Amino acid sequence: MSKFTHFLKDLDDHLFAYPKVILGLLFAITVFFAAQIPGVKMYSDFADLLPQEHAYIKLHNDIRDTFGGANVVVVGVEVTEGTIFNNDALALIHRLTRDVDSLPGINHNLVTSLTHRTARNTWLSEEGSIVSQPYYDPTKKPILTNAEMAEMRDAVLANPRVYGLMVSPDLKSALIKGQLNEGALDYEETFKQIQTFRDREAAPGINIHVTGQPMLVGWVYTYIPQIIQIFLFTIVFMFGLLLVYFRRLYGVLIPLLGIAVSSIWGIGILSMLGYNLDPLTLVIPFLISARAMSHGIQLVERYYDEFVKCGNGRKAARITFDSLFRPGSLGVISDAVGLLLISLGSIPINTKLSYYASLWAICVIVNVLILVPMLLSVLPQPKKAEIRHGWIRKFLPKIGALVANPTYARRILVATGALFLIGGIFSTTVKIGEAEPGSPLLYPDHDYNMSSAAINTSFPGSEELYIIARTEEKGGLKKPEAIKALEDFQNYMLDDPDLGGAKGLPDLVKQVNRLLHNNDPRYAQVPHDEYYVGGLMFAYMASSPIPGALKEFINPEETEANMVFYYKDHQGETIRRAIHMVKSWIAEKGNDVEGLSFHLAGGIIGVTAAINEAVFETNKIVVPSVLLLIFLFVTFFYGSFHAGWMMFLSMSFATILSYGYMGFMNIGINVNTVPIIAVGIGVGIDYSIYIMDRIREEVLKTNSLQEAVIRAISTTGLAVCVTAGALILGVIMWVFLSDLRFQSDAALLLVVMLVFNMVASLFVVPSWITIFKPKFITDIELVDGVIEEKHTAPAAT
Repeated sequence: MSKFTHFLKDLDDHLFAYPKVILGLLFAITVFFAAQIPGVKMYSDFADLLPQEHAYIKLHNDIRDTFGGANVVVVGVEVTEGTIFNNDALALIHRLTRDVDSLPGINHNLVTSLTHRTARNTWLSEEGSIVSQPYYDPTKKPILTNAEMAEMRDAVLANPRVYGLMVSPDLKSALIKGQLNEGALDYEETFKQIQTFRDREAAPGINIHVTGQPMLVGWVYTYIPQIIQIFLFTIVFMFGLLLVYFRRLYGVLIPLLGIAVSSIWGIGILSMLGYNLDPLTLVIPFLISARAMSHGIQLVERYYDEFVKCGNGRKAARITFDSLFRPGSLGVISDAVGLLLISLGSIPINTKLSYYASLWAICVIVNVLILVPMLLSVLPQPKKAEIRHGWIRKFLPKIGALVANPTYARRILVATGALFLIGGIFSTTVKIGEAEPGSPLLYPDHDYNMSSAAINTSFPGSEELYIIARTEEKGGLKKPEAIKALEDFQNYMLDDPDLGGAKGLPDLVKQVNRLLHNNDPRYAQVPHDEYYVGGLMFAYMASSPIPGALKEFINPEETEANMVFYYKDHQGETIRRAIHMVKSWIAEKGNDVEGLSFHLAGGIIGVTAAINEAVFETNKIVVPSVLLLIFLFVTFFYGSFHAGWMMFLSMSFATILSYGYMGFMNIGINVNTVPIIAVGIGVGIDYSIYIMDRIREEVLKTNSLQEAVIRAISTTGLAVCVTAGALILGVIMWVFLSDLRFQSDAALLLVVMLVFNMVASLFVVPSWITIFKPKFITDIELVDGVIEEKHTAPAAT
């Protein structure tokens, strides 16, 4: 430890010997990274959300081209007066069906609608053969008489695969669904075309609702210009804050230089890695750049303070570097570790984020902690260096006196314990996955969430869960015992009150069997002979001139059948209950039929279940790992387990209370919030490190722990308040200005975490030091310009 500390001490000798050379080298690197920026692209990739090694995602990848995936466009057409069974409404549904079938990357075999060619009325002819025709065929008869319309309505009511699934029970709405091929996704163009035909078909008495993953991503894309505007507005706002606070040229420009250089390096690294910039993760890069500015404020604040004392700019810059490089580097490493550990999860979007963001963060050591002191050492000395802090300068010594008083320090620690308990209680209510219906990315009154609510009110549900039944032998799914097992499974799942409906092979077989027996309801059952079952399936397929009539139910080899279950939302609780019910039935009856097996899980519910499970595992690994590694880093840097413990205490305080806040505010842990939590831990610990290090430094000067605590809170505490305040005020802009709810919620969560970390640094850490008097702070000496803990010499013998 001593060698490492002396290495840090000697580093400034080499750096300050050639400051202009160092600055020239940093400038050249900055120009190089700036040249890489044009190669960066901003877009969302659905595959980045999927934990590819998860069993559900492997199934999803296997079946998405056969039965469909999670990228479904759902269009609901609603009439406010009467029903959809009139010529104008049916013509509208037909036009919209064609529009959906024309979307880029659409799977034409997986488009469903009342007016689509695959939606057919099937009946038994006088000759005893099964025949079918489309419910709606504008090429033959575009205008239907009242009698023909009534006949069509009655036929729809008699078909459970159309009534309730494609036509709402109240007959006022129709549903159009289209699956997009995931290898050919173009969210921006898809969204543009959907909005075009929505605008074209808008009319009084007609409501057109659209939901689905492609629509959600498309809406997010529309906010990219606003995101850029908020970035620019935040920079202007921070410029104003620095101007008001410092009122000095260096105090304003140098922290902003930190943002600029850090951003250039970070985006350049992103480009060199070949990664895309996802709109949903922009808060993290912004936070890293803002942290760079915070470190710049710390350095400039200390520089002015030292310049007032010594009157020499170069010497003040060197003292600033000596004092702040170690705690600053430790803080930066903590940031980077928190980000890098996100890669322990299995979700690609977070893995990519962890790689480029951790490199972006670690570069702050060079492009801020080294660059700023070097720059200050060569710039002309300021004429005026004293900064007036007003009320905050008078207020902080009072806080210092409070935490330096053992009586009040004990009370603060007791209050800390009580807050731990309260935070722990509320943190138990945090949900994995979405905590409410609709998408948490957008506000409840947003068009997307309103459309989702309208569709789920009229229909069984727009959120689909696919469960695949497989047999080992070709044609094995025609066996009656296999179909009856599917029927038993479907009936079991329908006991879930939140399940809106289901669709599967048993329904088709029973319906065709009834049809062949003159529509006698007694024959709505699974036959006892596999050849008879096969004949029913063939008869249905042969009745349709459209190839692949059975594809939505079973694959051509008849070895895989898709059971579809419709839910009204994909909240974490809904998904967990659905998956639990599936697993419970499989555990009890899944092996009753030899050669038949059931596999989870596709559709948006299955994919989201995989993401939620991956998020749970990631959160379970990442947060403890961040706490442990930062504990080890601090212990190593200071050569004291007590130092590591204090930082662990500070981090735990902020983390537990942050989880408690999430539970209280009903914010779920999902793929978007895990990075926020991890980076919030690393970012906030900086404040406690700076305070702890300054107390140690002041103990050496004053030889009084009480006085050292008061001085540290009065000086470094001021810098902590200023940097945290600037960061909080910058981040909070997103709360008020962003129309993306996720960014607003994420910003507010970050603000809460920063506040808790600031409270820990100003109250919890100094109070602990006051009460327990750790030796690495109270029993120290200066050895060759380096602060070290005293080592008692062994007694002479």
